[in-house]
Amino acid sequence: MKRPWLLPLVPAYRAALWLKERVAKAPKRLPARVVSVGSVSAGGAGKTPVVMLVVEMLRAQGLVVDVLSRGYGRSGKGVERVEVAGSASRFGDEPMLMARRLGVPVWVGSDRYSAGLAADEADVHVLDDGFQHRKLARDLDVVLLTAQDVQDRLIPAGDLREPLSALGRADVVVLREEEAGALRSLVPAGKAVWVVRRVLRLERALPEKVIIFCGIARPDGFVSMLAEAGAMQGEGVFFPDHHAFGVRDVTRLIRTARAAGAEAFVTTEKDAVKLTASMRKRLEEVGPVIVAELRVELVEGSVGDLL
Repeated sequence: MKRPWLLPLVPAYRAALWLKERVAKAPKRLPARVVSVGSVSAGGAGKTPVVMLVVEMLRAQGLVVDVLSRGYGRSGKGVERVEVAGSASRFGDEPMLMARRLGVPVWVGSDRYSAGLAADEADVHVLDDGFQHRKLARDLDVVLLTAQDVQDRLIPAGDLREPLSALGRADVVVLREEEAGALRSLVPAGKAVWVVRRVLRLERALPEKVIIFCGIARPDGFVSMLAEAGAMQGEGVFFPDHHAFGVRDVTRLIRTARAAGAEAFVTTEKDAVKLTASMRKRLEEVGPVIVAELRVELVEGSVGDLL
């Protein structure tokens, strides 16, 4: 629990959830099929890699697929299609990452229904972080559950957007391989269960000393995976989730690296898309910026659960 001093406010948040459910209007339905990927948590569950897995699985079935995303923290307005050569500041870090890696249209906008109407050539829209976006009807809800979610509390004391009972709305519940044994009993009866293995791929071998930096919700998991990959002497510099890097941040990283005698920087793919060419050039005067690519592989489950 991140903010135990705010526990007295949790009942008010729970009441707001109840009221929102009661006054919600009927969701709007797009002409094409909608598959939502989300979680009960506000961040850090690993939704983006699962969104990309779902897109790849559907494309392998010969379907035309796109992604609809809010584009959290973006400077752009209205509904836009992400330009691969554009900036993360305009479109959002996760949409930019997905557009570059997947090669499918990624549309951003707070109104996902309007985004879906603009993206009118798809057989299937994959809704990124859509579990709580009840304004848009979906045909399937894929929902992640982690051990940290189970131990967490509702906003504002914790990071849970909804209680675990919300899993009753899910069609597919996604568990991490290392947590599946402990969490499987929490999956409501009748739900399909996916078990995924997280795989970290590095552009190059890690030198002995590195600076690990990232702006993600749960950096401890990233650090643990890097330790398994050999980054045993990595010093961490951590920023808030979706942090937009600036000149001062780069200066701080350079100073930290020189003080620690580090030979390289390691960051996530999501953070790398936010580094401008000039930022990266400055960092590389100290050492290479090694990007860690996180993918998930399906250990249990099938594409049939999506169709």
